[in-house]
Amino acid sequence: MQRTKILSDVVLTPTTAGTASSIGSATCVRLYNNDVGVVTVSISTSVGAATTFNFSIPSSTVEFLEKIPTDVIYTSSQIQANRVAFTN
Repeated sequence: MQRTKILSDVVLTPTTAGTASSIGSATCVRLYNNDVGVVTVSISTSVGAATTFNFSIPSSTVEFLEKIPTDVIYTSSQIQANRVAFTN
């Protein structure tokens, strides 16, 4: 059975490319959309860089994002994020 290991306190995601965050150099991020609407997550290779990938998270949904530690993310509205790992 896979379990989630929480490695950091929850933080709120930044909402612009210029303030994008690596979420503590995470390789896996737990994202919880506590907003009332769909939120777009953008992934870039560095702060202020053009967005490389986007995906959407419906309201009240948890998603896990695997990324390179130096990749940064930002969202269309602030949502909760934790640096996590998976255990067996």
